[in-house]
Amino acid sequence: MLLGVHCSIKGSLHNAFNEAASLGIDTFQIFTKNQRQWKEKIVGPAEKTIFRETLRQSNIKTIFSHASYLINLATSDSRIHALTHNSLLGEIQRCDDLGIASIIIHPGFTKNTGKQTGMKNVIKMIKSVLKKTNNSPVKILMENTAGQGSSIGYHFKQLQQLIEGIGSGRIGVCFDTCHAFAAGYDIRTKIGFETTMEELDATVGLNSLYAIHLNDSKGALGSKIDRHEHIGQGAIGLEPFRQIMNTMKHIPKILETPKEGGMDVKNLNILKGLVENR
Repeated sequence: MLLGVHCSIKGSLHNAFNEAASLGIDTFQIFTKNQRQWKEKIVGPAEKTIFRETLRQSNIKTIFSHASYLINLATSDSRIHALTHNSLLGEIQRCDDLGIASIIIHPGFTKNTGKQTGMKNVIKMIKSVLKKTNNSPVKILMENTAGQGSSIGYHFKQLQQLIEGIGSGRIGVCFDTCHAFAAGYDIRTKIGFETTMEELDATVGLNSLYAIHLNDSKGALGSKIDRHEHIGQGAIGLEPFRQIMNTMKHIPKILETPKEGGMDVKNLNILKGLVENR
């Protein structure tokens, strides 16, 4: 089914597999370090071995790392640029060590420099990182944003410009339902969802879509509010999730909804219930 959640690494990286097993999922997403600190984490030999061995013995098909929220690929600030560059290099190294195939990352925001300058900064930054890790197979998946503030990547054409500017087979996309809706893509109906997917295909190409974040939205259509809601309880409704569960079975799908009250189980069950002809 390729359906999972963001799992906790509290205690040790391999503890994420315990949560995954308890939920009966076959894919998941983790942070490979504290996502709110610049300090880098080095994966030691023992931690690397136990993670890889646990993965080998599990039923997990694929794992995604979500990059730190501090990273800003679009920045023109020299200090943040250096920290971001170092952090992304460290993220790729950890994924190499752990056997994680892809990193999901937000393109970033520009503050006072303008979106086109920010786009050029993203392209330059990723090109540099890819060159320094040219022996790595790890992919970098840029996630569409909600368009809040001066963030970039909320319009599919922006993602297309980034992908074409970078020009690497190691670049792909993660589609977030909440972010797309908040950015103005009306996916609430079957026709609306299909139209959105057609635009995504015409810009970045569905062959570049490697992951989907399944989140309902607390904000209204075009609100640019990035606040996730439980499946079917927000402004989006169930229809796009029905479409995704039935037409995108081959793409890994990750829940990022609030976890309190055992809601991961409830949200997973709702999504499984949308699958037709099981």
